Amino acid sequence: MNSQTYAKRARLLNPIDDDFLKKMAEDILFCQEVIRTILEDDSLTVLESHAQHTIKNLQGRSVILDILCRSGTGKIINVEVQKGNDVDHQKRVRYHASCITANTTDTGSRFQDISDLCIIYISKSDFLGEGKTVYHIDRIIRETGTIVENGLQEIYVNAANKDGSNTSKLMTVFTESDAYNDELFPVTSKRKRYFKEDEKGVAEMCAIMDEIREEGRLEGKLEGKEEGKLEGKLEMKLEVAENLLKMGLSITKVIQATQLPPETVQAMAERLSHCQL
Repeated sequence: MNSQTYAKRARLLNPIDDDFLKKMAEDILFCQEVIRTILEDDSLTVLESHAQHTIKNLQGRSVILDILCRSGTGKIINVEVQKGNDVDHQKRVRYHASCITANTTDTGSRFQDISDLCIIYISKSDFLGEGKTVYHIDRIIRETGTIVENGLQEIYVNAANKDGSNTSKLMTVFTESDAYNDELFPVTSKRKRYFKEDEKGVAEMCAIMDEIREEGRLEGKLEGKEEGKLEGKLEMKLEVAENLLKMGLSITKVIQATQLPPETVQAMAERLSHCQL
């Protein structure tokens, strides 16, 4: 892809897009302005922020967080932006919450010392379908209606519904190319304008787009190699199992020797038995 095409595509991006958000979120004041607006708290301070923060999970799926911040009160705030509608949004939030909690809690910590966590989930569509711009999800005792807290705050924001609130106006800036609001969102507007209109900013955006695509290509190659290794190991196990069965070894012993699923070995034994008839 040539530089002119990259520049043209870069100018079409907005904060709702991953590439664009990654550059926007490098500015801690942008993160603070977004969080202040959605939480309706002008006194909130963001002490530290990280864009595209990776949490490795050695026993399961790892996650890459769009924005991870820590406020002046010690609360951890994760801002996620999802343009597409091809995921289970609520389960994604649930998984992110569990990964962040585990990753930010020291070994031996008491449960009461676990940091409070707020996840702000921004989507282009109103997947909850209740016609609101902002949804606050509370834990409620069904029998009494009493709200109970466990330190996790879930807030869903969408750009589909226009209710005139500041959050709704922020979502317009997030999703519409020509939309700016210097009065309400000076940091967001200035930074968006820089990456869409300033030649230097557009060049930075092109560079990050190229970097992200290269990372994606490398990850794809690595995943392909890993899948190939796993397939090779499985084929080898199946071949060993077949040979052992032909030698007269019992199904139980073949399962123990190959660690293959019992139903796989059983089906193989039945197939070999039919072939011998």
